[in-house]
Amino acid sequence: MPMLDRRLNAFRPDLADIRLKGQVEAERFVEGDVATVVVPVAGIRPRPDFRASIDTQFLFGEPITVFDRQDEWAFVQSDIDGYVGYLPEEDISDEIDEPTHWVVAPRTFVYPGPDLRFPHAGELSMGSRVSLVGEEETRGTKYALMDGGGAVIAAHCLPLEQVASDDYVAIAARFLETPYLWGGRSGFGIDCSGLVQLSMMMAGREAPRDSDMQAARLGTPITREELRRGDLVFWKGHVGIMEDAETLLHANGHTMTVARENLEAAIKRIGWLYEAPTGYRRP
Repeated sequence: MPMLDRRLNAFRPDLADIRLKGQVEAERFVEGDVATVVVPVAGIRPRPDFRASIDTQFLFGEPITVFDRQDEWAFVQSDIDGYVGYLPEEDISDEIDEPTHWVVAPRTFVYPGPDLRFPHAGELSMGSRVSLVGEEETRGTKYALMDGGGAVIAAHCLPLEQVASDDYVAIAARFLETPYLWGGRSGFGIDCSGLVQLSMMMAGREAPRDSDMQAARLGTPITREELRRGDLVFWKGHVGIMEDAETLLHANGHTMTVARENLEAAIKRIGWLYEAPTGYRRP
């Protein structure tokens, strides 16, 4: 049988997604249960161990499928991008409030009520999905009221069917100086491919999660001479977004932030460790 990518297919020797029956060997196959993420950011690991690095993150309100729960860990798959891994059971809930809106600001606070003077009760990243049931104004500021309690700045949310912008590059630029985080996919910390995926998602476009997936499946190949705004530059294990024909926008471990960098300078700098770019694509 062909080797399946464990990042995108839920299978173990003892258990597997029923949709993989006939493709993998497992002791039993299950359909999985629907659940949702109930923490601001949930780290997804390749094994149920806090010492393992995170592969990616799921955001508040994102739907998932749960295949197994054991020893306070859940084996899950994202219904957004199909990513598979483990997260603590306490990060998810079977009680699902159908989201109506999503957060379109890079970061926002959740207040216990409609007043910015209240001590904030939490925080949410761009891309988080919330169920809003009303709106209230306090001293000229409008707040969106969350189902189950809490309030967020109304201007920081849009209905799910609306995009933050048609220009995904403009969205990516809003994350400038956001800290770099391996496996990060939120406004609190983000990696190179997470920046591409989250920015495209908020523009209504789908993108795979990891840079190797993006290099293989996202858009069409182009030459370096054809580069323009919105094109992608790939290295082994890295990706950046062209802000214009000469400027790269990328989350990187050199500055440990989302930063702008001259493309030629980036190619020379990165070349010492990772050689030349492996390709260019137009999504």
